[in-house]
Amino acid sequence: MSGTIIGLLAETNLHPGSGQTAGAIDLPVSRESTTQYPFVAGSSMKGAMRAYFQQWRAERVDEFFGKDEAGALIISDARVLLLPVRSLTGHYRWVTCPYLLERFQRDFALCSSKKASFEVPKPQEGEVIVCEGKDSLPKLFVEEFAYTVKTEKLEGVIAAIAPLLHHESMRHRLVEALTIIADTDFKYFAQYGLCIRARNVLDDTTKTSKNLWYEESIPSDTLLYSLCLPRFPLHKQVQEFLETVTKHPYIQIGGNETVGQGWCVMQPQSGGDI
Repeated sequence: MSGTIIGLLAETNLHPGSGQTAGAIDLPVSRESTTQYPFVAGSSMKGAMRAYFQQWRAERVDEFFGKDEAGALIISDARVLLLPVRSLTGHYRWVTCPYLLERFQRDFALCSSKKASFEVPKPQEGEVIVCEGKDSLPKLFVEEFAYTVKTEKLEGVIAAIAPLLHHESMRHRLVEALTIIADTDFKYFAQYGLCIRARNVLDDTTKTSKNLWYEESIPSDTLLYSLCLPRFPLHKQVQEFLETVTKHPYIQIGGNETVGQGWCVMQPQSGGDI
């Protein structure tokens, strides 16, 4: 199937709501039921893409995204690939895990019928793998946890992920910040490492609280990706859509638009060899 992967780098915090409360968090983000990783549902992505396309090609919105019947494009869930996590030994780390890299390979094959040609590193629990020559310390602190550092040549992984980043500066940062941890370690950060902010409504006269709530968000600099596929073989709508994305790369996704949340920069990566 000839489609493409669209990289989505969160420029601001992102709140794809789940529509229900979760313990002390009044408004959590949507999560995959099996892994509990944050994600943006395909229906939300399609709605955001439709609103985005309405700004630039309003006359063809129904053709691409449907109205009385399905449109020409398939838009998948937006899945997390890199999660920024605070580090006590330097700047933040871009954290990922073997499962996410393997899933990315499968998604790439779905778009291009080829396999992303890099070997997935396999760190053990309590161990991190970083790019060879970038970290000389024996320990690396990610949040409050100390990890044993192992270095490997990660050129293949970096070459696969970098085309999903719109900014050249972020592609250079990827070499320094890429940190691969075990699946079980990543699950902890995905569940407990997101932003939680208190929001409030104040009385206009007394300035006292009328409604306090806690809201979870995916942090800025998170890298997600979504698949864009054609419903019918040989149709050119995917390429036409990507031409618009390339010319106008910024899109708003999720809630809280009026307080500056949800802005992402898109970077399409055409199917082919990595």
